[in-house]
Amino acid sequence: MSARVVVLGAAGRFGHTAAEAFRDAGWMVASLVRPGSAARAPADTEVVEVDALDHDAVGAAARGADVVLHALNPSYSDWSRRALPLAYSAITAAETGGATLVFPGNLYNYGSPLPPVIDENTSMRPSSRKGQLRVAIEDRMAEAAERGARIIILRAGDFYGGGRGSWFDLVLTKEIGRGRVTYPGPLDLVHEWAYLPDLASTLPRLAAVRETLPPFARFTFPGHAATGREFTSAIAAATHSKLQVDRMTWWLIHALRPIVPLCRELSEIAYLWNEPHRIEGGKLKAAIGDIPRTPLDVAVARALEDLAVG
Repeated sequence: MSARVVVLGAAGRFGHTAAEAFRDAGWMVASLVRPGSAARAPADTEVVEVDALDHDAVGAAARGADVVLHALNPSYSDWSRRALPLAYSAITAAETGGATLVFPGNLYNYGSPLPPVIDENTSMRPSSRKGQLRVAIEDRMAEAAERGARIIILRAGDFYGGGRGSWFDLVLTKEIGRGRVTYPGPLDLVHEWAYLPDLASTLPRLAAVRETLPPFARFTFPGHAATGREFTSAIAAATHSKLQVDRMTWWLIHALRPIVPLCRELSEIAYLWNEPHRIEGGKLKAAIGDIPRTPLDVAVARALEDLAVG
């Protein structure tokens, strides 16, 4: 019998792509989406409409699962209110059903100054509220592991590909139709990107070896560590055009920080664009073998196709 995964937040970009990856790998997939969002769930999966903060309902839906994937992601300005409660819901569901909980980590945990090379042993010293929340979430997961749960955290850089809702479409390619791209940082600094289909394909492979891992297992996913110039050049090549490259107006975001909540949140994580960093993935490769990695030029071209650009 195939293993069963319950994807919390399967209507979102990450959850949707991950649910498809598990489905294509032969897993039985239950897609949990908020009421009224069934049409946005991946095809050929069991669709369950439930309020993610209804812990009992989520736990009931996850009963009998082998893996629970926490793909719930509150809006950017709503993290402080909802991030921890959503994490508690995912932890409770996994513990109640005896399932392994899988969680996508990010780089907010590492504050400024940002370590130039990041792996599973890199110390976490968050310098933003979002970073503090992410560390708190992972601490709660570590506590669950001490109680007997199994936890897998797969940490990656900025997502792109798989649709809308990332820096790639909201900033970089927002004005591509006018022959312009906007890059958030210096063009000569390395930034860590994660092509979402590659990251999603990694999840079922990690889940398949879950019983060989320690109760609390962290992995880092090496995606595309590229300079801004390399990344914007890949966009230009994919569109077969010469694009004007502008810099993001951080000064305005910083100035509006005291009065605009979204600007405050963005201002706190600006360092991620101004300090070079990359992810090392030796531990992940040792666990699953070759790590899915689409070449940068191909990945960028496909990400643009997802946006109907190119």
